[in-house]
Amino acid sequence: MRKIQSKSKIVATVGPASSSREVLEGMVKAGVDVFRLNFSHSSYEEHEKIIKNIRAINEDMGYYIAILADLQGPKLRIGEVENGMVLLQEGRELEMTTDDIVGTAERIGVRYPSFVKDVKVDETVMIDDGKILLKITEKNGQTVKARVLHGGELYPKKGVNLPNTKISLPCLTEKDLKDLEFALKMNVQWIGLSFVRSASDVLELKHIISSHNRKTRVVAKIEKPEAIEDIDNIIKATDAIMVARGDLGVEIPIREVPLIQKEIVRKCLRHSRPVIIATQMMESMIQNIHPTRAEVSDVANSVMDGADALMLSGETSVGKFPVKVIETMQSIITHVEKNSDIYNHEYPPSNDQSETFISDSICYSACKVVQRTGAKAVVGMTHSGYTAFKLSSHRPDANIFVFTDNPGILSMLNLVWGVRGFFYDKEISTDHTIADIKYFLKKHGYVNEGDLIINIASIPLGEKGRTNMMKLSRVD
Repeated sequence: MRKIQSKSKIVATVGPASSSREVLEGMVKAGVDVFRLNFSHSSYEEHEKIIKNIRAINEDMGYYIAILADLQGPKLRIGEVENGMVLLQEGRELEMTTDDIVGTAERIGVRYPSFVKDVKVDETVMIDDGKILLKITEKNGQTVKARVLHGGELYPKKGVNLPNTKISLPCLTEKDLKDLEFALKMNVQWIGLSFVRSASDVLELKHIISSHNRKTRVVAKIEKPEAIEDIDNIIKATDAIMVARGDLGVEIPIREVPLIQKEIVRKCLRHSRPVIIATQMMESMIQNIHPTRAEVSDVANSVMDGADALMLSGETSVGKFPVKVIETMQSIITHVEKNSDIYNHEYPPSNDQSETFISDSICYSACKVVQRTGAKAVVGMTHSGYTAFKLSSHRPDANIFVFTDNPGILSMLNLVWGVRGFFYDKEISTDHTIADIKYFLKKHGYVNEGDLIINIASIPLGEKGRTNMMKLSRVD
């Protein structure tokens, strides 16, 4: 059994630096809960090998490490450039085309067929995360002309952001649909949907997943201004949210990102949706053995805000120290979680006509009892995972142990704050089940004799209905 390391979870991107079984296992032991596969890179053969390695680790070590398949989405990029780099000089005019060309300092290609149709004069074009800034001055046939407002070295295949432009590309590109089919075939637990613009994008993906008879959950990545405008509907439609600060910080004024991050976390807690904070959390550790003070503060603040999970990208995919960065992040999280201020978010159920009102009230009350009694654990029974999501959203200062007869949700729950899942399919009475689970938790060192624990469940257990019972007792 895996020891409890922290309540906030760690998502790590797999890449050349971390794809071997040995490194993956080291990262899991250091604290990884979810591995992210970035479908912007690597072949299906490479992804499949990584998935098999992760599942072998789970099988051999009794873990439930989850897999997040992150679709590329309608990411715009420039084409090739001559000699591997061209220098764009401020004030110069630049021609941009959708033709497949090798770019120069005077003319570059954009790999987006509708680029000329979508952009308008006076709109801004950002390249390479905003390092290069252009302004459209003229449209003509299959080309546009732009003035270089801020120049610099331009490398091939760098990303293009159009913060003022309404993109006509669908949220799911042809590549995404192929990647999605592969990910569903591999039965991953989570799909990351990039460049979400509205709730309908999420619903479209969910429809495709359902048509493949899968229960895969969706992470909506927030990185477009349109998504901020529709955030309430997106949160209701999706299963989890990712605050993807990289593209978001290019698409909107960067000064707005911190407050938007905090607001999205609050909304996700209220709606019981897990939320991931991503991008540049420990960026300097791609090259360095230690993070900067600012990165430590960023990680700590994200935990204090209430994030379910923190995500690492280049730090673990191409960085020099993939295991060390996990150890460092884990140590920061563990230290911050000693602070009582991060616990006990209070969002009592308000709609007494809701079909989930009784189960929501039980989950809320269980977390209030934790505050009153100092109980060490809340133990739930679930088939769908709903109880785990709801308990987690209240952020109790206690461990959340979830037992289920549905093995398909165990790895999925590894993304959710504070939740540790276990398979349990015995069909015995409520009292015997509670006693049996207590024995299991004590045997494996999750609780100790004399600890108060709270059990919640649906009675009668055999009906597998909504949670309607709570019991407070001591461990014998």
